[in-house]
Amino acid sequence: MATVARIRILSVEDHPLLREGIAAMINTQPDMLLVGAPANGTEGIEAFRASRPDVTLMDLRLPDLNGIEAMIAIRAEFPNARIIVLTTYEGDVDIHRALKAGAHGYMLKSVPPQQMIDTIRRVHAGQKCISPEIAAGLAEHMSDDDLSGREVDVLRNVATGDRNRDIAEKLFIAEETVKVHLKHILRKLGASDRTQAVAIGVRRGIIHL
Repeated sequence: MATVARIRILSVEDHPLLREGIAAMINTQPDMLLVGAPANGTEGIEAFRASRPDVTLMDLRLPDLNGIEAMIAIRAEFPNARIIVLTTYEGDVDIHRALKAGAHGYMLKSVPPQQMIDTIRRVHAGQKCISPEIAAGLAEHMSDDDLSGREVDVLRNVATGDRNRDIAEKLFIAEETVKVHLKHILRKLGASDRTQAVAIGVRRGIIHL
């Protein structure tokens, strides 16, 4: 009887406990095989080149390159790469970035093990997989105005506790310009003050602390 070819999986995850848990989960499946478990983005790209996996699980927060950068690099070289983002980030901006970079699936690390296994099989079969709660988060902000790059810079500095004067000096702009940017940020995020703007920015994945 012919043996069925197993789904070859690469797992890019920097957390040792999670890495071992994912490996154990995959290796108990008769139709799956873990071909590598690099701990950062650079090693992930190299491991992909070496093993050419069928499906890659990619964390977003990695010690060197982030998961999006690693995914863009892999897909630039291997356009047919099937990559599933496996992360703790559920902000709509993170999800949007990942899908734009070519992710075939997006899962939170809190998903039940069986759901992760099913998603791997479905992505391997050519489907795109985004859980209903992730899709709902995306839809909720579909019509929102995006922050400009400069507004994101200002919000990032607000998050570190900088005053308007400090932000103006850091970004080489006038203090009045910082105030205008802040006004736009509050309106676009529906925030009443700086603290709420930072909280919304973090929740949606616009900035990371």
